[in-house]
Amino acid sequence: MSNILESIQKEILSWPFVTAKTHKFGGTEFRLNKREMGHIHGERLVDLPFPMKIRNELVSSGRVSPHHVLPQSGWVSYWINNGEKDVPEVLELFRMRYEQLQPRSQPTQEESAVMLNVSVDQ
Repeated sequence: MSNILESIQKEILSWPFVTAKTHKFGGTEFRLNKREMGHIHGERLVDLPFPMKIRNELVSSGRVSPHHVLPQSGWVSYWINNGEKDVPEVLELFRMRYEQLQPRSQPTQEESAVMLNVSVDQ
């Protein structure tokens, strides 16, 4: 395993509930609670799915490219062109995806009551 892939994998797998497996098109796929966070093809290419709004912002900013096979989808591609210098950016993109997939905390009784427009007895 390359140093780049090893560094990325070591960090991402340290996050709670993240697992890794072989991706169906090759490379390593990272999952959070059975949902794909993204995957890495060797040490050259990272693919991640985002909601279209975020995908468009990332592409417009130049941080990523539209997906190399499905350019009209929410998937993006990040080409690792600068070796280990790209690792922090790859990790930041995976962190963004990780935070999207995190379960939201349960509302308190009071918050639930407000959402349902009912009173809560104290």
